Amino acid sequence: MALHTAKHFSCSRPSSLLQTFRGLSLYPRRSQSNQSTILDPDKYFESLSGDPPEYPYGPSLYFKQANSGLYGGSTIQFGNKISKGRNKGKTRRTWKPNVRHEELYSEALGTTLKLKVTHRVLRTIKKVGGLDQYLLGDKPARIKELGVFGWKLRWKVMQSRAMREKFLEEQKALGLRAAAELEPQAPQQTQDKIPVSTE
Repeated sequence: MALHTAKHFSCSRPSSLLQTFRGLSLYPRRSQSNQSTILDPDKYFESLSGDPPEYPYGPSLYFKQANSGLYGGSTIQFGNKISKGRNKGKTRRTWKPNVRHEELYSEALGTTLKLKVTHRVLRTIKKVGGLDQYLLGDKPARIKELGVFGWKLRWKVMQSRAMREKFLEEQKALGLRAAAELEPQAPQQTQDKIPVSTE
């Protein structure tokens, strides 16, 4: 008497029918307007003349969406909601940053940029006088809160023609020479003979 063994059913691989329906959606995709430049950190900065220097603080490892906008160091936070009264107890909850999609004008680039910005960073931008002034802040705390996206955008602003001209004017006003003129030159060898005393 021969025994027929059936194949073991495995739930680890979904059927091809399920894979087909996963790609479907009931809602149409949002069309992006062409009125403003939408920044993608990978595609938008490919046209840079030279790569920006490496960001000294590295990308955000725990809140990765902060690498695609100006989040100012804000991350998701976790804690408890503590109830009082009859139903005492703790309930886990999260606090997420207040992220907005804002259109900000860059004077150096001469265009309006659509960025993901937290409300706190937006308030700081208005306080310092604009997007360019926020990006060009040179204190370590400002550099740290820029993140990877802000660091690349800062490099883009610094490489623009308007900012290069501004830097040259500041150099002339301070009496500084260009960096090329400050490079050390090789000492010229003289062929004058040194008299040797024979005593």
